[in-house]
Amino acid sequence: MAHQADLVIIGVSVGLALGILIASLIFFGIRWYKKQAHRQLSANEPIVTSGTLPMRSNGFGTSNDFSVSLTNSIAPQGSERLSKSSHVYWWKYQNKDHFVSASGILRYSYKDVQKATQNFTTILGQGSFGPVYKATLPSGEAVAVKVLASNSKQGEREFQTEVSVLGRLHHRNLVNLVGYCVDKGQHMLIYEFMSNGSLENLLHGQEEQILSWEERLQIALDISHGIEYLHEGAVPPIIHRDLKSANILLDRSMRAKVADFGLSKEEVFDGRNSGLKGTYGYIDPVYMSTNKFTMKSDIYSFGIIIFELITAIHPQQNLMQYINLAGMSPTGIDEILDKELVGECSLEEVRGLASIAHRCLHKLPRKRPSIGEVSQAILKSKQRHLVKIDTMSFAGRDISRAVSRIEDQQLELSKMASLKERVAD
Repeated sequence: MAHQADLVIIGVSVGLALGILIASLIFFGIRWYKKQAHRQLSANEPIVTSGTLPMRSNGFGTSNDFSVSLTNSIAPQGSERLSKSSHVYWWKYQNKDHFVSASGILRYSYKDVQKATQNFTTILGQGSFGPVYKATLPSGEAVAVKVLASNSKQGEREFQTEVSVLGRLHHRNLVNLVGYCVDKGQHMLIYEFMSNGSLENLLHGQEEQILSWEERLQIALDISHGIEYLHEGAVPPIIHRDLKSANILLDRSMRAKVADFGLSKEEVFDGRNSGLKGTYGYIDPVYMSTNKFTMKSDIYSFGIIIFELITAIHPQQNLMQYINLAGMSPTGIDEILDKELVGECSLEEVRGLASIAHRCLHKLPRKRPSIGEVSQAILKSKQRHLVKIDTMSFAGRDISRAVSRIEDQQLELSKMASLKERVAD
């Protein structure tokens, strides 16, 4: 009897041990499967964070430009703004592996970008980042695909910064990043297409198009709104660090958007010496001497862009010397006004905008205005311009009506004189 009890105990123990062993194998098997799946996902996903990323050092005068390659763009027909609905629809059915990255920007496969660009056949421009190609969605909408060249002065960290910044910042005066691609050793950025290219190309290129004074005022206002969002609307605030006319893109309505965030920094960062960043002609002299870039350094660069709008002189063609000479006289700016604007705009308005730009270029950063103050000043200048146009329009209509009334009266007098002559006869 005792022997049978021992056998039962042994049987139960062996069964229990087998049960524990099987359960353990199942548990560790599930953990191994999940870990393998996680590793595969991580291998396919680039490291893109929303925090501040370090930058590589570049020498003085280097143009760090993701967007300059769009400056020679040729506008296709149709909408240049990408529709989110059609965009998501395309990738939902064309790419089963699509997903939204940690940055909130859709990631594309190389195969699908290759298809959208028709195997990279239509090149739109070339910049320091690399070539830019036209891509067309099945709906007929156009986007621009910028491909990081293997010998590019830009790097993967700048690429990651661009995706990170534009993944969390959205404003009508910031260029819209549609997506990116990290696949088959390629790094690509996919943007909404800006049919009028860059401000640099419009001011200094070979095109016949001439910017009117009203368009230039609006462009200055659009830029200020974009910077204002970066400095005062973003959390944490963003310093652009490479504001220049090549990084201002214009849509088909000539509305301006700030582009190229590869060198951007959050206002709060470790402040370590990372070498001079930016483009010669636009760089704040205080930043050059102290290596400390602040929001007021962005303000300085914007002041240069405003003078570029007024004069159509490129900053790398001694623009600052012309500005200093013009500053010696209250009407000095009249002498360097873009010849295309002479006689076509109010010199009083030109001097007012130049005064705003002079404040942006003050030698002491603390005496430069904030971007909010600059934006308000440009807005007031724009409003005064519109009021003046309306007043002139009303005056013109009044004069036209007065002339018409005089002509009618003269005609009546002529008829009356003719009638008197007939009666006298």
